Amino acid sequence: MLASTRESAGSYDYIIIGAGTAGCVLANRLTQDRNVSVLLIEAGGKDDYMWIHIPVGYLYCIDNPRTDWRFRTEKEAGLNDRSLIYPRGKVLGGCSSINGMIYMRGQEGDYETWANETGDDRWRWQQVLPVFRQSEDHHAGANNFHGSGGEWRVEKQRLSWEILDAFRNAAEQTGIPKTDDFNRGDNEGCGYFDVNQRNGIRWNTSKAFLKSVKNRHGNLEIMTGCHVQKLLIETTPQGKVCRGIEFTGGGQSWVAHATRETLLSAGAIGSPQLLQLSGMGQPKLLQEHQLPVVAELPGVGENLQDHLQLRMAFKVSGVKTLNTMANSWLGKLKIGLEYALNRSGPMSMAPSQLGLFTRSDPSQKSANIQYHVQPLSLNKFGEPLHPFPAFTASVCNLRPSSRGHVRIASAKSTDAPKIAPNYLSTPEDRKVAADSLALTRRIVSAPALQKYGPEEFLPGTSFQTDEELAFAAGNIGTTIFHPVGTCKMGRATDPMAVVDSELRVKGIGGLRVVDGSVMPQITSGNPNSPIIMIAERAASLIRGQR
Repeated sequence: MLASTRESAGSYDYIIIGAGTAGCVLANRLTQDRNVSVLLIEAGGKDDYMWIHIPVGYLYCIDNPRTDWRFRTEKEAGLNDRSLIYPRGKVLGGCSSINGMIYMRGQEGDYETWANETGDDRWRWQQVLPVFRQSEDHHAGANNFHGSGGEWRVEKQRLSWEILDAFRNAAEQTGIPKTDDFNRGDNEGCGYFDVNQRNGIRWNTSKAFLKSVKNRHGNLEIMTGCHVQKLLIETTPQGKVCRGIEFTGGGQSWVAHATRETLLSAGAIGSPQLLQLSGMGQPKLLQEHQLPVVAELPGVGENLQDHLQLRMAFKVSGVKTLNTMANSWLGKLKIGLEYALNRSGPMSMAPSQLGLFTRSDPSQKSANIQYHVQPLSLNKFGEPLHPFPAFTASVCNLRPSSRGHVRIASAKSTDAPKIAPNYLSTPEDRKVAADSLALTRRIVSAPALQKYGPEEFLPGTSFQTDEELAFAAGNIGTTIFHPVGTCKMGRATDPMAVVDSELRVKGIGGLRVVDGSVMPQITSGNPNSPIIMIAERAASLIRGQR
């Protein structure tokens, strides 16, 4: 039982809610000023679980209460009435501790859209590129596109697969060029992903941005296992101002006060949930749960966007895949020894190794679909690998037109919110899905793969027409855990904008949202590193460095 009275946890210049990707960056940058004090508060625990750090360990971190909030979506009509697990990191490092480790910035056009929607040129590609570079430590060193010596390590993968090399050659034969770098503003092409690892070990934002500041100036307090219940909003003659937080920890209720700003970095699910619990959102939703309307912000929790991947799988022969390697004790022993001795091999694998960006049809202005290609297959996440050699080619729509929402299910902060991505809910998204599956078949039919006799078994060759393929997409679609947009930034005239271009919550002083929820449009690729860029930009704004 929690005590009935609230104890004071002290007063700080800045309170950061969420020690995930953005929160760790903010803590590092703000504490560079030795004259400020910062509280970083995290609901999860320390990142001392072995499987966080071994790259293949994501298999044991996702849907694990030690590291994951274990959310689920509502049943989705576009997925033929299926509900999906919806992993979100609940541990120091947040999603960077359980994600696919893929270093990806997106495309130049993504940031042009952000600038146009916010009216702020500081979000254009040429303005954010130096921000990406400042925190980067790229394996090839510094050049016009990459940085060296920063906290965020980017390395090549420490393995290759014959079947993936063949897929890359087949893509080239289909008209998709090879590339060695997806991060120069135009990611069209096929190649191996760069990853956030150091010497074959996961490099999360806790290691990158927190470890170096623990004893720097003694001005950072990190509290783990503490669940924020709501924001403290005060009405002043100048308007409403956020003064801090209420939270629970160690069986006790607490309050902490912020003298300058509270920074909400709880992610695309947690940030809108906490705003709603604190009385900011759609009045009808708040009143439904007997919550006072502190600020009418109808965009809170709306505009949810995510990348839905469509998993096509093919049996092959005459080539090694992880299915056959990992389905024997001898194979597992060899895999373990290779990692122990060299930090290489399958245990160093990111969830996906080969990437491909292209256009689902020639009318697309730039690459609008992304492939994650893997030398393995299974029925669904968490189940064993198939006993026969196979590979999986998953493809996702990079710029979906479907929009979902995140809404509180009750006034209790411990109750999971309702998450409804509304996948495949528009004709445009269903067409891209059908076109993508058809393109995958064309790539697999190219000469480079034919000696392995690829045989499609997921979704199966019985689906042929566009209508049938769109239905099949609903059967095989699953999230790759990229939710964004639920507290989007925008102009003052945009009624659905939650924050301005400097990430300040509309109508509430002393409060910013700094995480993937502020993206007005999802990036064309894995969003973890763009969230680091957002946090870097926010820290500069907070410190007055325009």
